[in-house]
Amino acid sequence: MSHRAFGGISARHLGKLVAELATRWSARCEATRHERRHGARRRKAGAGPKYELVFPDRVLVTLVHLRTGLTHEALGVIYEVGSSTIGRAISEIRPLLAARGFAVPDRPGLRLRTLEDVFAYAAAENVTLRIDGTETQVRRPQAHRPERRAFVSGKRKQNTIKTTTISDHQGRTLWSGATRPGRMHDQTAVRTEGIAEQSRQYPAVKAEVDEGYRGLANEFPGQVSAPPRKPKGIGNPPLTERYGWREMRRRQSSRRICVEHANAEHRQWRPLQRYTGRREEYAEPHRTIASLVSDQAAQRASRHKPTADLVLVCTTPC
Repeated sequence: MSHRAFGGISARHLGKLVAELATRWSARCEATRHERRHGARRRKAGAGPKYELVFPDRVLVTLVHLRTGLTHEALGVIYEVGSSTIGRAISEIRPLLAARGFAVPDRPGLRLRTLEDVFAYAAAENVTLRIDGTETQVRRPQAHRPERRAFVSGKRKQNTIKTTTISDHQGRTLWSGATRPGRMHDQTAVRTEGIAEQSRQYPAVKAEVDEGYRGLANEFPGQVSAPPRKPKGIGNPPLTERYGWREMRRRQSSRRICVEHANAEHRQWRPLQRYTGRREEYAEPHRTIASLVSDQAAQRASRHKPTADLVLVCTTPC
């Protein structure tokens, strides 16, 4: 089960995760026991019933569940434990993975956890951000629910959840999160997530965006670059103007296409293809998967110097 085909990461990466999370997991378990006892330990460490799944297996079970979407029952059969044991292991490990933040290329040990971290890093490294979005299909809310229409995507005509991601010029994820209902427009998300506010605080940080963020480009014309508007009367203008407009769009698209590649890496994990869990719990698995993807992407060799441009990605298909 430790093969990359099941867990989505290499054996070396798995070993690093186990070493990184073991102390945090032990501390969290001890804090839970202390709260349950309402006081200090009464027996020596190690007394009492033993875990049916050791910590490395708990991490691996969580990764396999996230990568393949195998049910708790199926994983329980493989490990010869009950499905409740699998569910408990996943509920313990997934929050630890989600809280790790996102790896930075050429900066081992540095992790970004918030939008402010990303913009501050981009400003320090003279980085250009690129913004894009993607949607994940979710279950349809029950009839007569007040928020039922809020998840209907105008583009996909399905019930979806939108998210925002940040990656660099090579499509390496730097940040991903800020979930919202599929009906919310990208421009509205810019206001609610704080992207516009961060652009205001860091005027030196530039970004490449698509048509969905036209309002952001209009508000920050010197910072944010969007595809050029279609010339009026496109059927009549001279060929030079028409081809010039198309060439400008092509070049702008080529500068931000790496954002699409970052989103494609996320969608290789089963839950981000179609999420079947509760919509309220979507943010945690999404952030967990994006964090793991960022670890792998950060290992890719940079084509340019470490100070090369970064990319801002938004996980809502525009």
